[in-house]
Amino acid sequence: MPRLRELGYGVGHLPTGPLNAITDVAGVAVGHVTLIEGDRTRTGATAMLPHGGNLFRNKVRAALAVLNGFGKFAGATQVQELGQIETPILLTNTLAVGRAMEAIIAHTLAQPGNGLVTSVNAVVGETNDGRLNDIRAPRPTVDECRQAIDAARSGPVAEGAVGAGTGTVAFGLKGGIGTASRRVGGWTLGVLVQANFGGHLRVDGVPVANLAAHDADGSIVILLATDAPLEAGTLRRLATRSFGGLARTGAALSHGSGDYALAFSTAETAADLPAEALSSLFEAAIEATEEAILNALTMAQPMQGFDATTGHPNHVDALRLRSRD
Repeated sequence: MPRLRELGYGVGHLPTGPLNAITDVAGVAVGHVTLIEGDRTRTGATAMLPHGGNLFRNKVRAALAVLNGFGKFAGATQVQELGQIETPILLTNTLAVGRAMEAIIAHTLAQPGNGLVTSVNAVVGETNDGRLNDIRAPRPTVDECRQAIDAARSGPVAEGAVGAGTGTVAFGLKGGIGTASRRVGGWTLGVLVQANFGGHLRVDGVPVANLAAHDADGSIVILLATDAPLEAGTLRRLATRSFGGLARTGAALSHGSGDYALAFSTAETAADLPAEALSSLFEAAIEATEEAILNALTMAQPMQGFDATTGHPNHVDALRLRSRD
């Protein structure tokens, strides 16, 4: 399946990184476990590592922004309180959050140098994939979540119906994982999304009128990484700007939508940036979020699965966006 730019569409005016992915930020790694089995299993986990070292010993500055808190974002209060992340980040389905936390804790305790650790703030985001997945089944397992962490690599990122996006639905269409990046001066900003929300889809500002269905509810998790030397308060402001990109896609931002954005910086130290530089980074967050969501949709494929809310099979079509070339 093609990415948005391969179809001739562009988002914004800022340049992308070489991969147009969150892994354009040096040191950031992404891993997936994708579970498609039988007629009922359509789920998985996606791991993000801000760097390849011991995150508990070398924490990164971070901040969380919540547009609508209809969700289960594990580890949120400590991130808000201390302004840092000390573990890998896992995305998965709503009922697997506990197992994902177990996987992160096991991974962290097993790392060299952590032999006396007695408290770990596992960071886990989720959306509900129960329209295509038997979400009541205990998948992914703890071991499968750990496999996603172990699979994390730099380089190109698989998108669409993979990892935590395997069973997700957005705008009544097959959603999934999407990513994009922007270059601002000498810095890079990357975004990865788990798209599972509703609204009336717009591509490059134009409504997509031929959709079979328009959903209202659902959720999204937005992860932002940058090598810009931002402190936690500014990272919260950066994360908040990503909701501008979400709105540009036509999201409904409904009562039943859990909308979370987590931003972190890989820079070793923080610095006060001039207002012009901050504004450019904020704009980059908007552009990259919008494009990441649209990449999730264009890279997804139609999927047949099990609707846990009805107990019946369900089919969700994929976006068929006509090329501009």
